Amino acid sequence: MSAQNKEDQPGDLLAEAVRLREEERLEEAREHLLALAARFPDNAEVAYCTAGVHDVLGLESEAVPFYERCLSGTGLSDEDRRGALLGLGSTYRVLGQYTRAVDTLRLGVLQYPDDGGLQTFLAMALFNTGDHHEAMQILLRLLATTSQDTYVQQYRRSIEQYSKDLNETM
Repeated sequence: MSAQNKEDQPGDLLAEAVRLREEERLEEAREHLLALAARFPDNAEVAYCTAGVHDVLGLESEAVPFYERCLSGTGLSDEDRRGALLGLGSTYRVLGQYTRAVDTLRLGVLQYPDDGGLQTFLAMALFNTGDHHEAMQILLRLLATTSQDTYVQQYRRSIEQYSKDLNETM
């Protein structure tokens, strides 16, 4: 790779920002990532990392445009896309934008139906919109299928049945 091409990629610069975040030097990581995001505005990975550091610092409203940017572009790994959908949905929820949270998290669950984290955050957002029934359905189904608790597993069939309709009596 030529020196010019190397300068067009965030590579080592992004690794430095990640290192700063891992060392909990969050404000330094944020400043570093903001500079990278300005320099590489179309890089989804940079936008995702920038969103994440804002979230960790409690700067949710500043995280949103970076989440939106990374999800609208290309280049995120599958794992980072999952994280970005969960992060954006959770951030919308924290900001009181419950409908946007539900829409984002539903998209995440649709794309990654095996992701219990996305399902859990969707259930929380549904609770906030007043859809308690669907929230309980999701959580009961998740509990029945993922819990290793002996007693939960003993009643798994019943829990799964009730997850379909809590008003039903067996």
